[in-house]
Amino acid sequence: MKNYIICLISILIVLNSRAQLTEKNYVIFNNQEKTKTVDDVIKETAQMDVVFFGEEHNDSVAHYMELTLLKKMHELHKEKLVLSLEMFERDCQVVLNEYLQGKIKESHFKKDARAWSNYKDYRPLIEYAKANGIRVVAANTSMRYVSMANKGTQAALLTLSPEAKKWIAPLPIDTAKGAYYEKLKDIMGYNSHEPGMSAMMPKSLNGQSVWDATMAHSIAEVLNEKKGYKVLHLVGRFHVDEKFGICEQILNYKKDVKFTVLTEQTDENFPNIKLGENKKLGDYIIFSDPKVPKSYPDK
Repeated sequence: MKNYIICLISILIVLNSRAQLTEKNYVIFNNQEKTKTVDDVIKETAQMDVVFFGEEHNDSVAHYMELTLLKKMHELHKEKLVLSLEMFERDCQVVLNEYLQGKIKESHFKKDARAWSNYKDYRPLIEYAKANGIRVVAANTSMRYVSMANKGTQAALLTLSPEAKKWIAPLPIDTAKGAYYEKLKDIMGYNSHEPGMSAMMPKSLNGQSVWDATMAHSIAEVLNEKKGYKVLHLVGRFHVDEKFGICEQILNYKKDVKFTVLTEQTDENFPNIKLGENKKLGDYIIFSDPKVPKSYPDK
């Protein structure tokens, strides 16, 4: 009971802080180091097919901004807007649709769609989409397939049934290369001199590439359905920073796609930010106020 009360108090603190958030809790730069407003971003990205928003998953300001973007993009694009989410996996699309259509209870939806443990952060988006008839795409692959690829090669995925392969981008999938490959090596520790580390890298690349490619393919499928659709895709920033990952993969499925990358992070120097090397991260770089409580602690 004590732990439950502590958890409840923490949730209420985060919800209360989010309700009080304003444009003073973040600053937006474009990659020419000019400050921008959300309205500027909406206007300047109006002709894009896809707006990628790369978040820190526990950043309350990011979640506030995502809802703001969704509402403003919906106001502009109306029925042409589609919300795409990393947070739900392809094989849960039917359950997600049933909830959006009001056919099932929220408790069943959360359980059967395997909602993330911090679903409270994304619930306002889902509820807004539900209330306004906005299509929502469960874009991600199932983590069991990422795990399969990480343990071996993409050949393991070829052994899956035709039904299972629907939850993955078409095989074979391009693996990360070039600058993205080098970035993955650094982050995953494969530049280490420890024995065997470099040999493990190709296996990890398979999983990461399946992850990125499936989200990219999910978005491309929407765009190829009907001309004029606009997609807002929400995802962890690592998948889109520097226009790597999903941004590279989507060109395999729709070569003429036009997209914009917004990437978000906290900065202890807020609001006195110097963009510096961060300008390479996207078309718009967002810095949030570190004083705003996180929705859950950093791991």
